[in-house]
Amino acid sequence: MFKKYLRILAYVKPYAGYAILNVIFNFFVIVFSLVSFVMLIPFLNLLFGKEALVTENPGFSFSPDSAMEYLNYFISQIIISHGKVQALIFICLFLLGTFFFRNLFRFLAMFYLANVRIGAVKGIRNDVYNKLLILPLSFYSDHKKGDIIARITTDVQEVEYSIMNYLEMIVRDPITIVAYFITLFLMSTQLTLFVIVLLPITGYLIGRIGRSLRKESKIGQEKFAGLMAIIEESISGLRIIKAFTAIDFSNEKFTGLNGSYSKTLLKIYRTRDLSSPLSEFLSSAVIVVVLWFGGRLVLSDDASITAAVFITYIVIFSQIIPPAKTFATGFYSIQKGLASAERVFEILDASEVIEEKPDAKPIQSFKKEIEYRNVFFKYQNEYVLQNINCTIPKGKIIAIVGPSGGGKSTFVDMLPRFYDTIKGEIFIDGVSLKDYKINDIRGLMGIVTQEAILFNDTVFNNIAFGKENVSEEDVINASKVANAHEFIEKMENAYQSNIGDRGTKLSGGQRQRLSIARAVLRNPPILIMDEATSALDTESERLVQDALANVMSNRTSIVIAHRLSTIIHADEIIVLQKGEIVERGTHHELLEKKGVYRKLHDLQTFDS
Repeated sequence: MFKKYLRILAYVKPYAGYAILNVIFNFFVIVFSLVSFVMLIPFLNLLFGKEALVTENPGFSFSPDSAMEYLNYFISQIIISHGKVQALIFICLFLLGTFFFRNLFRFLAMFYLANVRIGAVKGIRNDVYNKLLILPLSFYSDHKKGDIIARITTDVQEVEYSIMNYLEMIVRDPITIVAYFITLFLMSTQLTLFVIVLLPITGYLIGRIGRSLRKESKIGQEKFAGLMAIIEESISGLRIIKAFTAIDFSNEKFTGLNGSYSKTLLKIYRTRDLSSPLSEFLSSAVIVVVLWFGGRLVLSDDASITAAVFITYIVIFSQIIPPAKTFATGFYSIQKGLASAERVFEILDASEVIEEKPDAKPIQSFKKEIEYRNVFFKYQNEYVLQNINCTIPKGKIIAIVGPSGGGKSTFVDMLPRFYDTIKGEIFIDGVSLKDYKINDIRGLMGIVTQEAILFNDTVFNNIAFGKENVSEEDVINASKVANAHEFIEKMENAYQSNIGDRGTKLSGGQRQRLSIARAVLRNPPILIMDEATSALDTESERLVQDALANVMSNRTSIVIAHRLSTIIHADEIIVLQKGEIVERGTHHELLEKKGVYRKLHDLQTFDS
């Protein structure tokens, strides 16, 4: 627990200056609070004539006894000169002044704490999002999207509410309690020692509840993440849910998990809500015991404490209760926040797998060839690629075909280092991919996937995605190459039209042509196309094929093809089956071999 809390506090470091100002102003809050309470002792004594008026100036020095003696003398002079009523007015005005400065410094302390709280949470959220961008695709295969969204939103928000909200408490309340206890020691050592004996008992009870709350909170956050995952999946798959009449099934699944989450949440609230009345009862019990014990000291024949001092003692001791309650409440809250922090740290601590060497080489151009040399890759325990050896010369069109599950997408995903080889190496111009800078490698490539990945933004911003200072002329030229300019011009706001979530305002062919235009604008020397036309109708496929033909000219292209008719002009066709290269050659050469490729070709010819 302590290590996790320190890790969160590390995000406060950039805002240390504001934190120091907060501590300084809180120190003044404590000072003015104590001054106002200590004023009660001489006031009660002198006002009610319990002590003789002091007529000789004792002088002033920085010690508690000297300050008290001088205060007695000062109030005595007011009473002698102007009477007790004027002394009362002075005390009231003095207290009013201390209350004003105490609250002024309290405001300043909170004013600067806001920078610390908000800045630290901003840092956590930035780090989580940056880590999500860095993590390999395999991470997302093992985690639900809704769960990941919950961690970067509600879990980070819980850290702010439950931990950052009580950040000041960690520094202010212990200092307040210590300062008040020092004052109480100076007033009565015997009574204060008695009080200290009582405190560990209350602390033990508070700790037991705190541990229970942390455990339940983590379970609750995991169940909430499950709800987020169901909601995200339901919205994405609503068409299928309706088509398969699964509305009741989906509703029952959500209702069941929501009921389970609500029960856990009820336990969390009841445990947390118990903290305030429990701490208040324990505080009241301690005060009653202190009243009993202190009253005996005052009433005893050899009284070691006067009534005025005891009354002031009780007043000061009662002021320890609010920070102690806040500390107890904060302790519960921090336990709840740490459960969320653990889930956030699971993302921050996730293995990146795809790592860049410290001395990685830059690469700005592709000159000669790509080579797969004895490449193996597996997901978990099953090999997807085995003993892959092939060379892709610059400027050639290489097609990858084969039955589903043969490893075609994995073959191309390893080139931009979405995955790394288990055995063997991939080389560009004779240098291993792992020796290059990752961003430089990906900068050489344009990728067009089967599903057009677009963003809820304008046409212009989707085409110019990832590039800065792009002119409209460049975007228009890229659109013309991709056969997209004509339909874009017909849209309401042309290139400034919003295309909706994932491009839902466009047809499948239009979305794909926007993806191609994005790749064209990047002007990559290497083009990767992963079944870019397999989900399109005949007319859309023709338009996209024309666009791809424009794009592939004078570029090295790697094409994963489902429809063999689209790759008959490839310089080489590689046939993958069960992760191995079983055939390779031109379209006509492979047909003559009468192997796997011929079977695929005949099946498609028959289907057509």
